[in-house]
Amino acid sequence: MLSNSCEYGLRAALYLAHLDRAGYVSIRTISDELDISFPFLTKIFQQLKAASLVESMRGPKGGVRFTRPADEITLREIVVAIDGSDLFETCVLGLPGCSDEAPCPLHDRWTTERSRLETLFTHATLADMADQIDSFNARLAAT
Repeated sequence: MLSNSCEYGLRAALYLAHLDRAGYVSIRTISDELDISFPFLTKIFQQLKAASLVESMRGPKGGVRFTRPADEITLREIVVAIDGSDLFETCVLGLPGCSDEAPCPLHDRWTTERSRLETLFTHATLADMADQIDSFNARLAAT
């Protein structure tokens, strides 16, 4: 449902939120830590910058940082900045004529799930998710 760009964008944003610092973090550092291609991640951050979610600075002390606190940035904002709002607005099968008046076979079920997803992504902030990273990493290391 989410593009690779969006998945990587969410991971990078969560990483940045987890660091919880006001200064800039180099995209190279994020790329290395998350094992994401540097050029690919740079393009993702350009999309986040275009959506005014991050700002960037060039130079040795440069990098990216959020324009607002992580507890004010929702997962939905990240998704929309990278993939657009299709996940929350269009037919899951990609059928152009699908609507309440002319539903596709999955329309009714997808409308319910889409609404649940939108609620989840709208109410979950980067800070909420970043707070859970340490416990996730601990569980992962234990397996």
